[in-house]
Amino acid sequence: MRSERESHRLDVRLVPFAAACWATTGSGILWGSRTAWWVVGGAFLLAVALVAASIRSGDSRWTAHRTTALALLLFGCACSTAVAVRVQAAETHPMVNLASNGAWVTLVVEIADDPQKLASFGRRVRVDAHLREIRKPTETVHASGSIIVLAPSGGWSGLLPGQQVVLRGQVSPPMHRDLTLATVRVSGPPSKVGPAPPHQRWAGTLRARFTAAAAVLPPDEAGLLPGLVVGDTSSLSAEVKDDFTTTGLTHLTAVSGANVSILLGAVLLLVRALGLGPRAGAVLAAGALVAFVVVARPSPSVLRAAAMGSVALLALVSGRRKQAVPALAAGVILLLMCFPALAVDFGFLLSVTATAALIVVAPVWVDLLVGRRWPRAAAEMVAVAVAAFAVTAPIVAAMTGTVSAVSVGANLLVAPVIGIVTVLGAVTALVSAISVPVAEVTVRLTQWPLWWLVTVADQGSRIPGASIPVPPGPVGALSVLACTVLIGVALRVRRFRLLLFGAAVGLALLWAPVWPSSLAGAV
Repeated sequence: MRSERESHRLDVRLVPFAAACWATTGSGILWGSRTAWWVVGGAFLLAVALVAASIRSGDSRWTAHRTTALALLLFGCACSTAVAVRVQAAETHPMVNLASNGAWVTLVVEIADDPQKLASFGRRVRVDAHLREIRKPTETVHASGSIIVLAPSGGWSGLLPGQQVVLRGQVSPPMHRDLTLATVRVSGPPSKVGPAPPHQRWAGTLRARFTAAAAVLPPDEAGLLPGLVVGDTSSLSAEVKDDFTTTGLTHLTAVSGANVSILLGAVLLLVRALGLGPRAGAVLAAGALVAFVVVARPSPSVLRAAAMGSVALLALVSGRRKQAVPALAAGVILLLMCFPALAVDFGFLLSVTATAALIVVAPVWVDLLVGRRWPRAAAEMVAVAVAAFAVTAPIVAAMTGTVSAVSVGANLLVAPVIGIVTVLGAVTALVSAISVPVAEVTVRLTQWPLWWLVTVADQGSRIPGASIPVPPGPVGALSVLACTVLIGVALRVRRFRLLLFGAAVGLALLWAPVWPSSLAGAV
C-alpha cells in the first residue's frame, strides 16, 4: 500500500527551482537591473547566513531540507545575476538614447518572425526583428537586441524570418517592458532586402502551397485551417477571430501544446503500426517536432508550445504524472534561460498553467468521475476542458477583462474533431509540398470538421452573456479565481450540485427564447 501511494505521489522537487527562476527573471525585467542586483545580494546573504547558522550550531549533518534551501538560494542568485546582466545591457544600449530623443536612424535588422497585420492601424504590420547594425553618419555600430518595427504592409508583409533588411525610421521607447530595446516606425519599404535562409525559404514555400490548397474550402474554413495546423492566421477573418475569442477557442488558432501533442501522438501511433522500435520512434518523433517548429517558425512562442506539448504527451504516453511534473519544471527553466522575456509573457503563463492542469488536476478528476460510473472517454473530455478553464480563466480575465461563460461547453463540442483536423491538415501540408492539386483533394476531408468548428464558435458567440466583462488586471483575476473556487467547493456537496444544476437549467430556459432571435441575423 505504501509503495502504491509513493508511485502516485508527484515529484515536485524541481518546481521551487522553476518558480524561483520565473520570479527572479520576471522581477528583473519589470523592475530593472537594480532590483535584480538587490535580489542577487539578498539571496547570497541568506545562503551565507544559512551556512553560518549550521556551523555555529555545531551540526555537521546537512538535512535534505537544509540542502534544498541552500541550493534554491544559490540557484535564485544565479538566475537573478543572469537577468541583471541582460537587463543592464538593454538599459545601457545605444538604442535607448536614440529612442528617448525620437531620433531618425538607419538600421540593419534580421526578421525574427512573420509580419503580423495590425487590425487597428489600417494597412500596417508589426515585425519582430533582431538588431544587427546602427548606421550613423560618422560610424557604423554593430549591435544586437530585439526591436519592433511598425511598417506599411507594402514591401514588408512578404518578408521571411532570417532575411536581413536595411530600413530608416523613427525610434521610440518600447511599448512593453520585455527586453525589447525600442519601437521603430517606418513609412516605406526597406531600402535593401537580403535572402532568407534555405530552411526558411522551404518553410515559406510550404506554408504558401498549403494556404493555396486550403483556398478551395469556403472562406472561413480556408482561413481557419492554416491557423489550426501551423499557426498562420493571415487569412483568418476578423469575424471568426472574434467568435473564437468570445467562445474561449482562441488557443486553437495559434500554435499550442495541443497541436504538438496531437501531431507527435499521430507519429507514435504510426510507428507502432509499422512495428518500429522505440529508438526509431524517438528519431521520427524528434524529426517531426523539428519540422513542425521550422514550418510554424522557431519563435519563442512556438518553442514554448513544442516544450509544453512534449511534456503533455509524455504524461499521456507514460501514464505517469510523476515523470511529467519534473519535465514541465525543467522545460520552464530551460525556456526562461534561453528566452527570459517569456517570464512576462501572458501566453507563456497560460501555456504552463494549462499544461500543469492537464498533468496534475485532470487525472484526479478523471478518477473521481470514473468512480461515479462515468464512461472514461466522457470523463477525460470533461476533466480536461474544465481543468484547463479553471486554471486559465483568472489569467484571461486579468489579460482581457472578459470571461467566456461558454468556454467549457464550446471546447467539449469541438474536442472530437480537433485531432481529425490537425492530423488531416498536417497530411495536406505534406502533400502540398509535392502537389497542390492533390492537396486540394485531401484538404476537402477537413471541410466538415472545420465547418463544425466555425459553427460552434459562431453560434456560441451569439448566446446572450457568452462573454462576461470583469475588471482587468489583478482585481478581475482574483474575482474570477474566487468564483472558480466557490463553484469547485459547491460541486463537492450534493445539495449545492443540485442547486447549481437548477440554476444552469433556469439560465437555459431564460436564454431559450432569446438565442434563436440573436441567430436570425446569421440565417
